[in-house]
Amino acid sequence: MFGKEPSYSAVKTAGILKAQGARKILELGSGQGRDTLFFALQGFEVYALDYSEEGLNAIRADVEANGVSSSVKTVYHDVGQPLPFDNNFFDCCYSHMLYCMALTTPLLKDLSREILRILRPGGLNIYTVRNTQDPNYRTGIDHGDDMWKIAGGFIVHFFSREKIESLAEGYQIIDIEKFDEGRLPKKLFLVTTRKI
Repeated sequence: MFGKEPSYSAVKTAGILKAQGARKILELGSGQGRDTLFFALQGFEVYALDYSEEGLNAIRADVEANGVSSSVKTVYHDVGQPLPFDNNFFDCCYSHMLYCMALTTPLLKDLSREILRILRPGGLNIYTVRNTQDPNYRTGIDHGDDMWKIAGGFIVHFFSREKIESLAEGYQIIDIEKFDEGRLPKKLFLVTTRKI
């Protein structure tokens, strides 16, 4: 999840967006900014949203050092609150493992509706989640709603295809791709949906 190289999901997303002529991306849960920087270097306009001022400061430093600060806007915001953007504003919303944080399904449904609001017609919501085939699924302490406090103290929300479908109201599901990442390895879905 961490590191300097872009994630597999960011590389795949950039290819999809270039093929569609998309330009403006909202990245939810931008973290330390490895995918933010990658998108900016690929020529996209990126709004990096996170709840960590430390992470946003790291992004500001990285994009400045790489000469793409004019392509990136950082936004400090809690995704549990309405998103601070106008309707139909973005071509794509992208998030890598934000959905599998300790966010309940009702909260994720609210977030999906907010993303739907800010996407232009035909815009994409592309996100990754750890799935129920992951080695850490059903280990540790059960927090309900397929959330488990795993070794290391993190609460992880695990996803089935049915849960992804439950979040897709107002969207067309384009693809649900399985992939592995990192140690264990983590088992993830890369979900691509389009605003209807």
